[in-house]
Amino acid sequence: MNTVDQVKRVAIGADHGSFDAKEMLKAYLQTAGYKVFDVGTTNSTEKVDYPDFAIAVSQKVVSGECERGIMLDAAGIGSSMVCNKVHGIRAALCWSNKTIMNSREHNNANVLTMGTAQHNAAELCTMAKLWLETKFEGGRHWPRINKMMSLERKG
Repeated sequence: MNTVDQVKRVAIGADHGSFDAKEMLKAYLQTAGYKVFDVGTTNSTEKVDYPDFAIAVSQKVVSGECERGIMLDAAGIGSSMVCNKVHGIRAALCWSNKTIMNSREHNNANVLTMGTAQHNAAELCTMAKLWLETKFEGGRHWPRINKMMSLERKG
């Protein structure tokens, strides 16, 4: 069993368009007992670039300061791409309970990206909770994870 399945600390970030969703999700996670590290942005009016916050979320995870990270932007696609450029990150863009569970059970994702333009507040909370609680199955999935992560060593 992967010790990272015991999640207590979560990094969270968003661009200006997803600021309100981040604030709502942060409060929800804190109420659920998680220690949340908010890497920004700090408001919805100042335009910012999502890559800056996706990198900050990823760095909290690879440093070990947080077991997992969640990054929000309008579609979730760009943030997923950026997070996956950070050595040690396995970010998954998820949009349903099925993709949430697969990202954890089979791929051992350590960063979740979601598109806030596609989901309401309740859906974001439900998906984040499910993702944080879903365990990595290990076993037959380890060789695939190792192959995936070996690409970083070759690059």
